Amino acid sequence: MYSSQLLKGTYQTVILKLLNENKRMYGYEISQRVKEESNGEIQLPEGSLYPILHKMTEEGFLKMEKVHIGRRVRRYYSITTTGSSEAVVRMEELNRFMTTMKLLMQPNTGTV
Repeated sequence: MYSSQLLKGTYQTVILKLLNENKRMYGYEISQRVKEESNGEIQLPEGSLYPILHKMTEEGFLKMEKVHIGRRVRRYYSITTTGSSEAVVRMEELNRFMTTMKLLMQPNTGTV
């Protein structure tokens, strides 16, 4: 598993990517998908997930729909048009960042 500090800046991008690929998802489903797709390397704890989902909803990237299932209320999140555009921008930015980090992490050969 990776440190929470390393992951903090990527959670929103990961959530946008998942919701861009899926019609709608509820919180637990999102956290489980992250865990599955990262082979257990990344876990998105509830204490981090729900504040992020609420913030992204306030920012207009997501919309939330309450669905009553028996006595329970499940909150489903889906991506908005604005969120889809933001997902593309953030995924491109994250890919550029990872490429830059790979360059920085290469061994220094001592030549200039």
